[in-house]
Amino acid sequence: MSIENLATTHDVEGDALAAIEYCYEQGWTDGLPVVPPEVGRIEAMLAMEGRPPETVIATHPATGNECTIMSAAVNAVMAGCLPEYFPVIVAALEAANEPGYNYHASTASTGGSAQLLVVSGPAVVDLGMNSAGNVFGPGNRANATIGRAMRLIVLNVFEMIPGISDQSTQGHPGKYSFCIAERADRCPWAPLHVEQGYGEDISSVTVFAGAGFGNVENHGGNTPESILDCVADSMANLGAITGGQSVVILSPEHAEIVAGTGWSRADAQSYLFEQAKRSVADMKSVAKFVPEVYEKQGREDMHRGMGAEDILITVAGADAGGHSAFIPSWSRSRGSLMQHKPIGVCIDC
Repeated sequence: MSIENLATTHDVEGDALAAIEYCYEQGWTDGLPVVPPEVGRIEAMLAMEGRPPETVIATHPATGNECTIMSAAVNAVMAGCLPEYFPVIVAALEAANEPGYNYHASTASTGGSAQLLVVSGPAVVDLGMNSAGNVFGPGNRANATIGRAMRLIVLNVFEMIPGISDQSTQGHPGKYSFCIAERADRCPWAPLHVEQGYGEDISSVTVFAGAGFGNVENHGGNTPESILDCVADSMANLGAITGGQSVVILSPEHAEIVAGTGWSRADAQSYLFEQAKRSVADMKSVAKFVPEVYEKQGREDMHRGMGAEDILITVAGADAGGHSAFIPSWSRSRGSLMQHKPIGVCIDC
């Protein structure tokens, strides 16, 4: 019996604990209990989307499995989402469905990536998302359940099962949920949704196949170079450096220092790209030299990414604290490219 059939033909609320256990038995959870997909909850979720429930919004290129709006709604209910979160999930699925994201490799590879979502725009406030303290941690329903819904869809719809089709060597906690919001009130540059061309009143979600999170600490630096050199050093450590893309989430404290002397986001991106490098000799010494990536970069050293545009920089976190984050791509090259879509806007309708 499919999840959809269970939800629409059985009174799962009649015995919620039994329904939860049934979901465990069927392998429909991420290891944690799920919310029983009762019909009324699914209908409330579907009411947030104007297209028919059978509309396909994402397809896994290897399994051939299709995610319909109905499938997404069922898994959003199971993840614990409120209906108003559903447009974010739909937009994120449509973004991940773009060929450049590489849905198969990013969910099957030994690299063990997770779908990092970065939400920008009015939706952050409207949905009560956390963009401040403990932004990557627990405690916020929207952040936690939106990210979890994406993972449940990978498991239940696309059948990327850990140890079987998902060949992740170690994985990381982001594979439970990996969703944050941009902190626009402390970002010294244009917010992502504006930079992406959607305008002030339209929110966006960016999807990135992210490997493990790296904390970048600097409590004493007071120049852009002192902060960004620490970030670049993290980006260029021998265990992390590849030709893949990067996401850098600056804390408000670090962002204020970087932008305080007039540095633009583009300036920071260019600086990081130029500094996040290792010599060819270093790369060869650990058998990580990739000739084709080196040739494409066309530079003396091996750099993180192919250019400054491969580094996304934004701001999130608490007001105080010299802690930022670097999240590398799972791919050693640009095998998966971050994608973004507007939220609640049906481009192809």
